[in-house]
Amino acid sequence: MKQNEAVILTLEKLGGVATLGQLNQEVLKVEACIWKTKTPFASIRRIVQLDKNIYKIKPGLYGLLKFKTAIEERGIIVETENNKTSKEVIEFNHTYFQGLLLTVGNLKGLGTFAPNQDKNKKFINNKNIGEMRTLNILPEYSYPNIVKRSSTVDVIWFNERNMPHSFFEVEHSTDIQSSLLKFNDLQDFHSRMIIVADTVRKQEYLNKIEYSSFKDLRGQNRVSFLDYETLNSQYEAIVKQQSSTFIL
Repeated sequence: MKQNEAVILTLEKLGGVATLGQLNQEVLKVEACIWKTKTPFASIRRIVQLDKNIYKIKPGLYGLLKFKTAIEERGIIVETENNKTSKEVIEFNHTYFQGLLLTVGNLKGLGTFAPNQDKNKKFINNKNIGEMRTLNILPEYSYPNIVKRSSTVDVIWFNERNMPHSFFEVEHSTDIQSSLLKFNDLQDFHSRMIIVADTVRKQEYLNKIEYSSFKDLRGQNRVSFLDYETLNSQYEAIVKQQSSTFIL
């Protein structure tokens, strides 16, 4: 079996759509294909970028053209200038990056939580956000009003003591200021606070963090900005690491 055929077969097995990270995990399991290369991951990346049977949905996410209509019916839609403000595209983008954050947290061995209001939203391959989080109930790590305040944060990673390791807010179209207000209320915890958004929104974030209301967040460098491309790159990197037979 040729290498591109192995990639296509794997995409089919994954429901016609997959992240590059998933492909890196699964393609090499196809026994009928021999990868005579020291850099199989680079070969897989090249195939998804060049094969005419495969189309790019967003950076790091690919689908099979013959399944494109069915994929779009599942809400997995290529963003264009014409549809980028549609409810379907906005919801898919938010859920997709929320799912990536849960996946990375799980791979790192951390407890992961996403709000109950999002638990039935679909990630790719028909997996619900609720199925991806490892914690169905938010740990009672502080006073009830503080725990309640954090219950709508898009993704929270918890350490082995059930204390918050990182708070993530995915800001695809909503107001970044609302997320900063949440972080402001949670600033007394020794936790990372990250705004996840398209790189074009970084200046908006920098402008909002300058508001006097956020002087403590700003002065202590409590909040970081993580763009989608970097999140995807880090997701792919940790998947590659997990696929290694030996890790230093």
